[in-house]
Amino acid sequence: MNWVGLWTLINREVGRFLSVYKQTILPGIISSGLYIVVFGFTLEQRISHIDGIPYTLFILPGLIMMTTLTNATSNTASSMLQMKLLQQLPDLLTAPLSGLEISLAYIIGGTLRGFINGLMVMLIGILLIDMPVQNPLGTIGFIFLVSWAFASMGLLLGQLADTWDHLATMQNFFLTPLSFLGGIFYSIKMLPSWAQTISFFNPIYYMINGIRHTILGVSDSDPLISFFMALSMTILFSLSAILVMNSGKKIKL
Repeated sequence: MNWVGLWTLINREVGRFLSVYKQTILPGIISSGLYIVVFGFTLEQRISHIDGIPYTLFILPGLIMMTTLTNATSNTASSMLQMKLLQQLPDLLTAPLSGLEISLAYIIGGTLRGFINGLMVMLIGILLIDMPVQNPLGTIGFIFLVSWAFASMGLLLGQLADTWDHLATMQNFFLTPLSFLGGIFYSIKMLPSWAQTISFFNPIYYMINGIRHTILGVSDSDPLISFFMALSMTILFSLSAILVMNSGKKIKL
């Protein structure tokens, strides 16, 4: 393992998104604050409680998860595709770094961005509406695990995409709909039976309910299933991204 090279590439990826924090961190915080005001404080007049939890509190774990996975995915996907479009990736591959080391550096960078954004939104919830966190260590661990899973997925998307349009299509027509249909703003118990059945095939549904359980102690799904789903996605996307990087088939346009 080339630890010096790995650390250097990690520093570059982390420094890249921290240097433009107005584009990579602040938007997620502002968007979540707007969701709390528009959906939380407004709809709470119509939907006071879900599972005994005030509506504004109920949606906050989902907002944390949506912000986390969106930022983790976009960081690695945009960084990888930008390297491809600028023809810089072949230069990186000439460095004494293996495909595993390059993949890990990108994934760690994306994981940290998603993790930071998730923690910031959680902090907003605690400060604004006194959100309780029943299992702080479980919450932090789950945010990190999901960040890693979707940073790996973002790396894979960045490798498979050939243009920004391709990447936007994958994100807008798959990731965003699955996030909103995963139960951020509602419990699936409020849906008809056929819609509940469909929700069980949405992996993001388990991510949202997993963190909702660690924060509020309520969940529409078994917490263990949510954890194993997050762990399975982490392993699957990590291995896939590393294998594609090692193959070299999608590193050039």
